Amino acid sequence: MDRDLGRNRGEERRLSFGPGGLTRAAFLRLSGGAAAALAAGPAMATAGAATMDTRTMDKRPIPSTGELLPVIGCGTWRTFDVGDSAEERAQRAEVLRVLFEAGGSVIDSSPMYGSSEAVVGDVLAGMGARDKAFLATKVWTRGETAGIEQMRESLRLLRAERIELMQIHNLVDWRTHLATLRGWKREGRIRHLGITHYHSGAHDELEAVMRAEPLDFVQLNYALNDRDAERRLLPLAAERGIAVLVNQPFGGGSLLRELSPRPLPGWAAEIGAASWAQALLKFVLAHPAVTCAIPGTGRPRHMADNVAAGSGPYPDADLRRRMIAEAGA
Repeated sequence: MDRDLGRNRGEERRLSFGPGGLTRAAFLRLSGGAAAALAAGPAMATAGAATMDTRTMDKRPIPSTGELLPVIGCGTWRTFDVGDSAEERAQRAEVLRVLFEAGGSVIDSSPMYGSSEAVVGDVLAGMGARDKAFLATKVWTRGETAGIEQMRESLRLLRAERIELMQIHNLVDWRTHLATLRGWKREGRIRHLGITHYHSGAHDELEAVMRAEPLDFVQLNYALNDRDAERRLLPLAAERGIAVLVNQPFGGGSLLRELSPRPLPGWAAEIGAASWAQALLKFVLAHPAVTCAIPGTGRPRHMADNVAAGSGPYPDADLRRRMIAEAGA
């Protein structure tokens, strides 16, 4: 299902510096231009719009390695679960072509997603594009042996000797799998490790693991109408040097469906947003702790729309409040 799923809403909360919030150093280090625009206000955002002469996708550092990651990726839940259909696979190849041509690289999948891993692996092989992809998948089972077998199968389906990111899906048996992932990272089978969840009800447990364990990535839900992550998790990720992948950046799709029939407000031009989807993605990317948003899509035109949000300017704090009010979120 395109344009993601989810239902959670959070109270409006402003970014802060100092205790309980982002330090100024982390704020500037993690986000570059996005942080500067958020801190400097409308003048900076307007200046960015005036000087931007391309739509080259922005990149942000993975804190643990310094590697730069493009800010828009592609999720594959449901959208790449198309089995052996040649027609559907050809469309997914076009989705990935659009992503790569825009400078994107992140493709996120899971054994939970039906045939998605196999489709991604076969499509990339057919395109000769494995070297363009930052592949992320997950382990989603219980027990050490079962976890190892599942991850080996994921690598086989993805046609990869190693992958860029292995995540513990929804924190299932995370203590067992984290020990395995550390070993795989030492052996070079994976380059980064992380944890995931999609629901605000799991944020307490995410926070506890983020505080206790060294991680490269956390994947979590965050959107204009689902802002609970702003309260603790995003500041904590910045503090701990953890990269953030955002799933469900459209708030589960319902918000985008509600907004899409409305004309874009005048403020959309201030951030170079030509659609509501771009505006919602830019809202997410305006937070300096966010590394990459991974909206799911199986449609090339949606991918083209999404990647266009991946360059500045981004909304500053004042505009973010206006966007929240406009959406009634």
